[in-house]
Amino acid sequence: MDQLKSQNVFHQSNKDIFKRMKAGEPIRLDDPEYFKVLDVVNRTIALSADLNASTDVKQIRERLSKIIGTQLDESTTVFAPFYTNFGRFIQIGKNVFINHACSFLDMGGITIEDEVLIGPKVNLITENHPLDPADRRALICKPILIKRNAWIGAGATILPGVTIGENAVVAAGAVVSKDVPANTVVGGIPAKLIKTID
Repeated sequence: MDQLKSQNVFHQSNKDIFKRMKAGEPIRLDDPEYFKVLDVVNRTIALSADLNASTDVKQIRERLSKIIGTQLDESTTVFAPFYTNFGRFIQIGKNVFINHACSFLDMGGITIEDEVLIGPKVNLITENHPLDPADRRALICKPILIKRNAWIGAGATILPGVTIGENAVVAAGAVVSKDVPANTVVGGIPAKLIKTID
């Protein structure tokens, strides 16, 4: 544990907390830069209230663009409610459709390429915690990448570090803990290969 703390002090003095977060380094609540994370979280909470009170798709697009810091393309549609705890590390391509009640925990980075379909109540989770009970509150983040033309079914959960391949389909209710090859269908808990797409 002492070695972990000394390594953490070394990293704190050399890299910005957001770079360390995206690199998958453990981030602890006592990190001297943790206030930067809380600032983003608090801003996102405030903006999310407006987002989820939106009355049309254009308004949702404008308000979500403020949260993520990038203008969403007009071809992309997101339905409210939409939930994110951070928002700053979400990238969404063109002609993407995101249905109601999705949750994106994006401190590790979420990239959604063009033409992706995301069903209702999908969870994209880039954040995890160490197994060691003494260090359990630390954050360990790994990115999620959803490649072009993938389809994520209703209620699926994609876990940290997973890439969903081009044209792949994740069945409704699946829990995906490993990369999904292009042109395949996966389903179940944990998700396993069901078939390939010709």
